[in-house]
Amino acid sequence: MAKKKPFALRLNENTMKALEKWASDEFRSTNGQIEWIIHKALKENGRLKN
Repeated sequence: MAKKKPFALRLNENTMKALEKWASDEFRSTNGQIEWIIHKALKENGRLKN
């Protein structure tokens, strides 16, 4: 398993609420949802090595 590097992320209140709701709907943590969104975007744009 790859080591995870912590970092701060600042989001406006409406974005954070929408993200928390989406995460809840998908039965993920907010952090897990952010990771999933980033991973999906990287994969779809050919930026992620296999």
